[in-house]
Amino acid sequence: MFFSHYPIITHESRLPLYLISLGMHDCQPPVRRSTEYGFPQIFYCTKGRGMLSYDGIKTEIKAGMGFFMPASYPHEYHPVGNIWDNHWLIPGGYACDRLLSDTGFAAPLSFTLDSTAQLDKLFMNMHAALQRDHLYGNMKASGILYEFMIELDRAINHLNSSAVPNPALKKCLKLIDSSYSARITMEDLCAVTGMSKQHICRLFQGSLNTRPMEYIAKRRIQAAKELLSGTKMTIEDIADKTGFCSSSYFCKLFKRYEDITPTQFRNV
Repeated sequence: MFFSHYPIITHESRLPLYLISLGMHDCQPPVRRSTEYGFPQIFYCTKGRGMLSYDGIKTEIKAGMGFFMPASYPHEYHPVGNIWDNHWLIPGGYACDRLLSDTGFAAPLSFTLDSTAQLDKLFMNMHAALQRDHLYGNMKASGILYEFMIELDRAINHLNSSAVPNPALKKCLKLIDSSYSARITMEDLCAVTGMSKQHICRLFQGSLNTRPMEYIAKRRIQAAKELLSGTKMTIEDIADKTGFCSSSYFCKLFKRYEDITPTQFRNV
């Protein structure tokens, strides 16, 4: 199978992320690109194998793998054998560079995927939207693109979104949800799980990409935001009710995590 889409960009140019191009080839032909190709590219392979070369580095790209190339980065790739089922897309938009950087796509990168099934589904949904609707199809495809990028990040980092949460983590989160307004220590988390501080820290970092005490602070701020938007309580009373030791410390952390003060949040 072979197809490619180069939609006419109109209203979607106002979006933070939109699709510039998308396609697939059951045997990707050889390609050599120089600095003149000014678009970032994302590829993933479902069958066969090919060879990617850049900066004197050669990497074999097999089924279940993919690669990213930044804009204007010289590279070349070619099939090895008669089959190299390669899917590719080019994202754009004013938030595109930030999104790519935040998800680890800042430099040339090859990666292994834990599965391509969901990526294939989203990819083909974008293809169908572009094929069926030449007027608004790319608006629909651009919406799917954001979901594709989230799934790509999950598949690369092997984050199983359908997995049952770790029982010890569930106990920690239950304690935090029920007691965030009180003082919670690492010893409390150790007591409820029967684990060491080091084990709990690794558990939070691996599952939530944050430290336990930082998560507690964010949970308190989450509760504070609800009170700020839904009540007329004072800043001091909200700080006290959500477990902060002082209103000044509450304001400091709120500003750190939300980039605005509690008062500014309330007035937005």
